[in-house]
Amino acid sequence: MGMTLDDELITYLETVFRHQACINASFLLANDAHYGCSSKHSGIDVDQASRIFGMISDLQNNTIQELIFTSITESLIPSFMKSPPDVETLRIYVTLPLYHNFPQPKNYKSIQIPFAQALINLKSEAKKIVGLWWCKAPVQVFHRLIRTYKAVILFLMKQSRKDNYSLKLTLDMLQFIYKLNQTEIDNGAGRVPYEVFHLPELNDLMDIRTEYMSWLALTHDLNFRDSNSNNSVYFCNYPFLFNAEMKILLLETDQAIQRHSAMTDAAARAITFITNPFLNNDPRQMSQYFMLNVSRENIVADTLRELSEHDSRDLKKPLRVKFHGEEAEDAGGVQKEFLLLLLQEILDPKYGMFKQYEETRTIWFNEDSLEDETMYFLIGTLCGLAIYNFIIINLPFPLALYKKLLHEPVTFSDLKDLSPTLANSLQSILDYNEPDIEEVFGINFEVTRQVYGEKRIYELIPGGSKIPLTLENKKEFVNLYVNYIFNESVKSQFEAFHKGFHKVCGGRVLELFHSNELMAVIVGNENYDWRELQDNTTYKEGYTKDDPTIEIFWQVFHELELEEKKKFLLFLTGSDRIPIQGMKAIKIFIQPMSDERCLPVAHTCFNLLDLPRYQTRERLRYKLLQAIQQTQGFSLV
Repeated sequence: MGMTLDDELITYLETVFRHQACINASFLLANDAHYGCSSKHSGIDVDQASRIFGMISDLQNNTIQELIFTSITESLIPSFMKSPPDVETLRIYVTLPLYHNFPQPKNYKSIQIPFAQALINLKSEAKKIVGLWWCKAPVQVFHRLIRTYKAVILFLMKQSRKDNYSLKLTLDMLQFIYKLNQTEIDNGAGRVPYEVFHLPELNDLMDIRTEYMSWLALTHDLNFRDSNSNNSVYFCNYPFLFNAEMKILLLETDQAIQRHSAMTDAAARAITFITNPFLNNDPRQMSQYFMLNVSRENIVADTLRELSEHDSRDLKKPLRVKFHGEEAEDAGGVQKEFLLLLLQEILDPKYGMFKQYEETRTIWFNEDSLEDETMYFLIGTLCGLAIYNFIIINLPFPLALYKKLLHEPVTFSDLKDLSPTLANSLQSILDYNEPDIEEVFGINFEVTRQVYGEKRIYELIPGGSKIPLTLENKKEFVNLYVNYIFNESVKSQFEAFHKGFHKVCGGRVLELFHSNELMAVIVGNENYDWRELQDNTTYKEGYTKDDPTIEIFWQVFHELELEEKKKFLLFLTGSDRIPIQGMKAIKIFIQPMSDERCLPVAHTCFNLLDLPRYQTRERLRYKLLQAIQQTQGFSLV
């Protein structure tokens, strides 16, 4: 039987849940810890608030539940103000999301949308305080907000009648939370991984390719002001919702648009030449392909020469590579090997273009390099070609490079990825709080380096050689040091790299990528799942997964060491790393060969393995290990 409510209890519940002052005075920290409410301290006991709202949600009395819901939606939320009279008034933005009906997307019109509208309409300083409180609250508050508004997006997208006003508010709310999280990440204390914001279900609810093309067309409009104006909603303005697979789809779409434009332009040039053969037309500009003819012996010089003879439009065409004196037609495998060999040559220490950091096995631009900036332009162009042609390359730069390409801030945490030893030294400065810091460290705002045996001093700021390190300026010193390593000292080298990269990848699609994602597109990752590789394999010309030779092959393969498995990937696909989408994106094919005296043969262009019908495990293992050592050179097979 349900409870009977007297008028006094009803009045009490209405009073509490209709007024901000009552809610804001509840759930406070004990022992006077709630006093001194400020931008850094809300005074709210979030755990207590969660427990009490949990108890309320367990009540079986519908009258109480409806009374509380009505009080919150019809009185409490509408009372929110743009300019609250004091900081304590903002506590409601932390406590209300803990209400058990807050995450329910069916309540979007009465709870989530009015709440988001109130938050977004707050004056900037008040909004900033709410953001700081959310960042300092237990992480489950952050997760709850993200889950709630992601659920509202899906709920709205599934409605037959679109509510773009509510959808845009929901997206703006999530964007606000995402930016809070990114700021925390930049400061080395992110609340949640950026992947938590992904909403892969969107791919089933919309045509993301059409969405991208519409967004692109609108943003190219000369009269473009706001691509979400007039309540139109473009998800490309909220790319943090897209997972890796969705962003690869967008990259493929952008590539197809630019490739079509380049090939159409080439065809138009060819027609013009036919109708007027006396015009001075370069045959390369009329080709449907971007052809590179290079020798293995002079691969760097040949590539530089070839690139200098092509304009940026040619780089958008499908890439085809031919090595001098070799027979193979390039259906993908030759260009993979070309990029691998060229990068291997450029990264050779003999050029001195990059510093090697052995402890992290990464590289960074060498500020003292004697190489011409053209070489940095070349490697930037190669990275662009790798992205544009979906070829994974082994380029051991840290994440900082991709942050710089996407104009994300490079921070102290990035130095840890490059040189933990140097980062630890700087961390010891940050951790030192004794007044004798100047005597202990004895350093000024300058960097001392050995350059070809000569000592050189570089000031971090004008007059830095006369500014000693102190407790007051130690953070500034570390920030300037990090800026020197990643920006100031390598400005000309990076600018040349950046120019080459954007000569190929100049579209807006990269704006939609996170630096981690861009890095994975270029260099892949090492999230190997060898069983998934086996499950994805297709068998041809009589082979099946139950064939004795195939069963022996996989038994032998799974017994190989990790480095041997990676060599097999390199042998068969041209890369020992896997695409951003994971191992499921690698599709390999195996077909039989009649002569078991032969080694297995890889058709790298097609990820196709010719596997003789070896009769024993020992023979198959021996032949396979022999084959995977031979990963250079293409000839007809």
